[in-house]
Amino acid sequence: MRLAFMGTPEFAVKALAELVAAGHDIVCVYSQPPAPKGRGQVLSPSPVHAFAASLGLPVRTPKSMKDADAIAEFQALDIDACIVVAYGQILKKAVLDHPPLGCFNLHASLLPRWRGAAPIQRAIMAGDSHTGVEVMRMSEGLDEGAIILSGRVEITDEDTAQSLHDKLATLGASLLPVALAAIERGGANEQEQSGEVTYARKITPEEARIDWDRPARELDWHIRGLSPFPGAWTTMATGKGEVRVKVLMSRLSDEHSGETPGTLLLGGLKVATGDGVIQILRLQREGKAAQDALDFLNGTDLQPGDRFI
Repeated sequence: MRLAFMGTPEFAVKALAELVAAGHDIVCVYSQPPAPKGRGQVLSPSPVHAFAASLGLPVRTPKSMKDADAIAEFQALDIDACIVVAYGQILKKAVLDHPPLGCFNLHASLLPRWRGAAPIQRAIMAGDSHTGVEVMRMSEGLDEGAIILSGRVEITDEDTAQSLHDKLATLGASLLPVALAAIERGGANEQEQSGEVTYARKITPEEARIDWDRPARELDWHIRGLSPFPGAWTTMATGKGEVRVKVLMSRLSDEHSGETPGTLLLGGLKVATGDGVIQILRLQREGKAAQDALDFLNGTDLQPGDRFI
């Protein structure tokens, strides 16, 4: 099939690679414009842009797909279908209606749960036992289209947003060629979404802050669901004032404590919470590299009885 592909982050790279490996003709790749990165704020292409360029595929990076010229250029493409994977832009009806077979999205949740921008993080943060990926026919509504193919993944107590991202990216990439084969032969079984609708809104910096008054289990979900990005954060007091710390990995402890939530306890980097104790396994001081808990403690003057705020 002749396809246009729209995607931006690392999650979409495997999907594009799988479509190329399956023999589809990628007529054009769309991605978000290069963005400043690193300390030097050098303009850098997105992961999809860089990967597509390495394969010699033509890449377009319009600031807005709502722009009349961008729409006209898309409508001039001779394609059968368009595949969208975490592109990051809303597509208008004029775009959605152009490919003869339609536009199809790979979404990282089991819809209608977690429609929107941050489905992977939200699934862990909510304590969901499982999630998945789905190929759906796109409509004008946000992630409201009919489902063509689904895959399910269990969420373990060791999963972070990164590990779950990697599982879903691999599974989703494997589903796309199967779904496209069914679409091409007219045999796709499209099912309308059913069930409770929830929305995976973007994570704000303030929401990422750790509230130590919350139950330990919820804090574990919060920490793992935001790791490594944007990172659940807290502050600690030092001789130079308060320093922000990202907490990147944790696990529940069966210990109990009557200490004020946020208080550092004996026996490793264990912290009192609203109803119990959580053990921090990996964290990162502002401006420093990530460290395991023991290395972190050896490099700070934190003592039992000190508090994260």
